[in-house]
Amino acid sequence: MDAAFVFGTSYSQSCTLDVLALLQGVPEPVFYEMFLQYEDEEGHVRLWPVPVENPAILTNNQASHLRRFFLVDGLSGRKVNLTNVPATVTFAAELILSVYLPTGTPGGDNPPFLLTVKYARRSSTGVAQVSFSVSYIQDPGTAQQATDIAFGALGFLAIIYAFLETSTWTRRSRLPNISFMVIVKFFANFSGSLANVFFMVSLGIGIYWLIVFKGQQFSAVERTLPTAGSQIETNFIIYLLSALVLKSLDLIHILITQLTVSIFLIDWEKPKERGTAKASMGYQKATSSVSAWRTFLIANEWNEIQTHRKVNPSLQLFAVLLLLEVVGLKNLTSRDLNVNLHPGPNAYHAPWSPILRFGIAASVWLAVGIVQVLFSVGLYERFVEDKIHQFVDLCSLSNVSVFILTHRCYGFYIHGRSVHGQADVGMDTMLTYIRKEEENLCALRGLEAYSDVQTFEVLLTDRTRAFYDRITLSFMEVPRGAHIRPDLHKQRLNGYFALNRFLVSFFEHRYKDMDYMVKDKFFLERIMDMEFQEPGDISTLYNDDRALFSRTLFYSHELVLLLFEILVFSAVDLAAQDFVLSTIVTFVVQKFVKMLRNTLGRRNLAEKTLVEKQFLI
Repeated sequence: MDAAFVFGTSYSQSCTLDVLALLQGVPEPVFYEMFLQYEDEEGHVRLWPVPVENPAILTNNQASHLRRFFLVDGLSGRKVNLTNVPATVTFAAELILSVYLPTGTPGGDNPPFLLTVKYARRSSTGVAQVSFSVSYIQDPGTAQQATDIAFGALGFLAIIYAFLETSTWTRRSRLPNISFMVIVKFFANFSGSLANVFFMVSLGIGIYWLIVFKGQQFSAVERTLPTAGSQIETNFIIYLLSALVLKSLDLIHILITQLTVSIFLIDWEKPKERGTAKASMGYQKATSSVSAWRTFLIANEWNEIQTHRKVNPSLQLFAVLLLLEVVGLKNLTSRDLNVNLHPGPNAYHAPWSPILRFGIAASVWLAVGIVQVLFSVGLYERFVEDKIHQFVDLCSLSNVSVFILTHRCYGFYIHGRSVHGQADVGMDTMLTYIRKEEENLCALRGLEAYSDVQTFEVLLTDRTRAFYDRITLSFMEVPRGAHIRPDLHKQRLNGYFALNRFLVSFFEHRYKDMDYMVKDKFFLERIMDMEFQEPGDISTLYNDDRALFSRTLFYSHELVLLLFEILVFSAVDLAAQDFVLSTIVTFVVQKFVKMLRNTLGRRNLAEKTLVEKQFLI
């Protein structure tokens, strides 16, 4: 292979040789001196003597610099007679050419070039493992100091952000004092913020070395990559793994939050007729002509969009792997100045740099993710299909509202009450309803008159939440299953109808002591995602034109999922240095997280809405 020395390239080659063949090639020791040939400013050829260091020879407990070295010594291992075959052969097992690049004015104790020779002794009938490498030594300068400053500044912002998030959660949960749960919530929020700090610093380090090192194509080489195993590279690996651990905790926190939300489907449909029939379970009950299939439909649609994302995960992995492996961007991550995306088969392949591999992989991943998000939000959702807003439209057509509580006294409300009064109608009547809405021949769909706002942030009073809990407690503690006692089954149904009547009456302003008002949030409240005003005697519904209820879905946590997948991908590559294996492992992790969210989310939806899991397809 081509192995012409190129300054700035970290070389490392090794091979196995037969000791007897070495001895036949060099029967007697030959001493060498190394010089560097260069041209001075006047064009004259000069020679720079390269000192030699033998770690086995110490002067004042320090390796001394020599002028000569040998490669093979078969003379000292001969016994009795110099013509005999030597019992042992001493050879240069490892040659390391160290190049010192000063960051300032040349000088000091470090020579610009140093050849380190490490010798080994083997039997003449054995084999010899020899290696040659070129490494570069450079004072890191202010790189670590700049990294520490970035950590300090961003870490301080992460603490403030975590405090604000925890304060908002405490106010929305109506917790007057600091408790154990508040402390746990703070550390959960802080882990997510700190993970972002570690990721940004790691990405900055990767992009910095990618630009600074690979950008020295037409200039003198002034910066070299941190050597393998150096403190800078070790710190970088620690940053990357810390980001993965913290982001995993952040994702677990999001999953726990989403899988424990309180959700209820409010049916606004009025029964057409009532009668009394003998039930097969042995008790009398009031039957209604109102169908439950509309509620089942909304529950299934909600179950379907729980893991809906702006980014297609499989397409993301395919595009990233295509750019790295097929286009050849991975070849930019070698420890040399080569920027050829498709080096020849006989070209020297320098070792990979974990810093550069993360820099290029994370950059490509983010670029592909941003393109997907822009396409999804800007084009696909606008002109093809927007599942989030289509769900709101479906609620209106089904005459079913969705009430969600993510905190004790905070959540979201999707107003799905039909402006036509009923939705349990035939196809011809439904088409007539839709035509009226298209021609503006009916009222607007909004909660308030002359308003089309259907989604709200809800901030309940303690009294309203206590009443809500009292009703839900009556049927949530009843065991589920197809073989429960008839009286318990009746209790669950009565609790369900009671909660439905309560929420219908609440949103129709029938409770004077548990009323609510509708208002807009202040600009700063929207930016900071918090409420400045103290909770009063009535609940508040804030107009929401951004469909914030999607925070209970994967849809609004795309950044967290993207960063988590980047870190999983990069951590696997850090260990295996194989983008294909990283893609496979990341794909498996994606599917596992989605399956976990679907399974547990389906169970929570069935428990809170009383829609049996058998009806959730």
